[in-house]
Amino acid sequence: MSVYPIILAQTNFTHRDNLKYPYEERGLQFGDGVYEVIRIYNGSYYLLQEHVDRFFRSAEAVKINLLFTKEELRNLLDELLKRNDMKEDGKVYLQATRGSAPRDHVFPINVSANIYAYVQDFPRGIENLENGISAITHPDIRWENCYIKSLNLLPNVLAKQEAKEQNCGEAILHKDGFVTECSSSNVYLVKDGKIYTHPVKQNILHGCVRMRIEQFVKDLNIPFIEEGFNVEDIAMADELFLSSSTSEITPIVNVDKNQIGTGTPGKITRMLQQAYEKDANIKASEKISS
Repeated sequence: MSVYPIILAQTNFTHRDNLKYPYEERGLQFGDGVYEVIRIYNGSYYLLQEHVDRFFRSAEAVKINLLFTKEELRNLLDELLKRNDMKEDGKVYLQATRGSAPRDHVFPINVSANIYAYVQDFPRGIENLENGISAITHPDIRWENCYIKSLNLLPNVLAKQEAKEQNCGEAILHKDGFVTECSSSNVYLVKDGKIYTHPVKQNILHGCVRMRIEQFVKDLNIPFIEEGFNVEDIAMADELFLSSSTSEITPIVNVDKNQIGTGTPGKITRMLQQAYEKDANIKASEKISS
């Protein structure tokens, strides 16, 4: 089964050998791949091991055979920063797909995974960290295996776009009345000095920053309750915040045009932000106010 030589690309016709991208790539055609986004502060990775571990878990879950061990991947990612002379705040995007092969739903035989990673500058979102963001609520229509960090992100993209069109920074997803997470982050509700968040199950991403938050709250003696809260509970929250590798710990001060608590970042959120900065060894000049 061979592909005819002339390909339509955009509005032009060209020979298949002249295309700048592999058109028979399973990540492109099926979303058949996994990825990670790893934060960099002052030229050094934050939570690198956690991201590498999750990358391997995701690949194993979808039966993609990676070309290296965890240690080899860490070494390659370190070398990537060195070769780019990366010394600033940034991020690395890392992706693996099942490979390039003639289009067929069944896994190809004797095809190696396609793997790449690249570095981008990514300064901290100081304004959002300092003042908080607004959010919307949105139905969670994703598949049930969101613990796999796969390339199948169209529901997330649509939710995030709707938030943007309403001048908001994030969409809080909910299913059967209960909040799961956000379109690209985990979400937490604070009430009476306790933090509530969806339990770690297959239908949410097991966030690397979330894992660190669990340690922070233990050190700070803040109750951390892994219990799903209802969409209606948001209006009664004292504080609301989200976490991700690119958003860090960001306060949510308004949801669906309704103020959360005092409308300003709360005490517990601030304590966790400070713990995050200390853990990430972020230089003092970049710190948000206490």
